[in-house]
Amino acid sequence: MSEQQNRYWTLDDIPWDQFDPSKVDPEMMRIVKAAAMVEFNGYTYAEYLCSVFNDDPAFQDAARRWALEEVQHGKALARWAQIADPEFDFDARFADFSEKIQLPVAAEESVRGTRCGELVARCMVEVGTSSYYTALREATDEPVLGAICEKIAQDEIRHYKLFYTHMERYRHIEQLGKIKRLMVGVGRIGESEDDELAYAYYAANNNGEPYDRKRCIRAYMSCAYGFYQTHHVERAVTLIFKAIGFSPHGRLANMIARMACWFLNFRSGPDEHAPA
Repeated sequence: MSEQQNRYWTLDDIPWDQFDPSKVDPEMMRIVKAAAMVEFNGYTYAEYLCSVFNDDPAFQDAARRWALEEVQHGKALARWAQIADPEFDFDARFADFSEKIQLPVAAEESVRGTRCGELVARCMVEVGTSSYYTALREATDEPVLGAICEKIAQDEIRHYKLFYTHMERYRHIEQLGKIKRLMVGVGRIGESEDDELAYAYYAANNNGEPYDRKRCIRAYMSCAYGFYQTHHVERAVTLIFKAIGFSPHGRLANMIARMACWFLNFRSGPDEHAPA
C-alpha cells in the first residue's frame, strides 16, 4: 500500500470479518487496551502542542492532522479490544484515564525548555510507537490486530518524519546542540515508565483494586518488552540517533542497541505481581 493510500485509511479498511478469537493472546490484549487509551488522547496532546507553538500556524495545522490520526488509532485498537472482550467498556475506562492523566494544555512554553526540544521528544515517542506496533504486528497471529498494527506502525514512522522536519527547522532557529538534544531524548525515553503508561494499563485492566504505579508498569513492561526483537531495537536506535544528531550507524549506536536489547530482555521477565 502506498503512503498516500495509507495516510487516509479508515476503520472501514480494517478486515473485521477476519477476526479469529482463537488467536487472541490475553496478555497482548491487556497492552492493546492500554495503548488504545494513550492513542485516543491525541486531541489533548494536539491542544498542548498548539499552545506551545501558538505563533506557528503551519505546525499547528500539522499537529491537528496528526491528532486526527492518533485518535483513529485509538478507535481501531479499542474496537478490536471490544470484539476480543465484549465486557471491555472503553468509554468508561477512558474517562477514568483522561481524568487522572492531564497535560498542561495552556502552556505557553514547552515542558522541554525549547520548541526544538519538544520536537525531539515527539520524535522519541514516534520511534517508540512505530517499533512497538511493528513488534506487535510480527508477534500476533490474530489477523485483524495484525492489520491494525501494520497501519499504525506505518503512520507512526510518517509522524516521526513530520516531527523531524519541524525539529530541523527549529534546530536552526534555536541552535539546540547535540548534547542538549541528547538530554531531552534520554529524558523522554525515561518517561516511558511514568504515570501515563502505568495508569493507562491500570485504567484499561483493573478490577477495582487500588492503583499501584510500580506494579502496573512492571506488568506492562514484562508483557510489552517481550515482543521486541533485535531488529526492532536496532531500527529504533538508528532513528533516535538521527534525531539527536549522532551517527545512526556508528560504533556508539551499535553499543546502545546491544544495551537496549539487554534491558528489554531483562524487563520482559515474568512478573509475579502482574494483575490476574
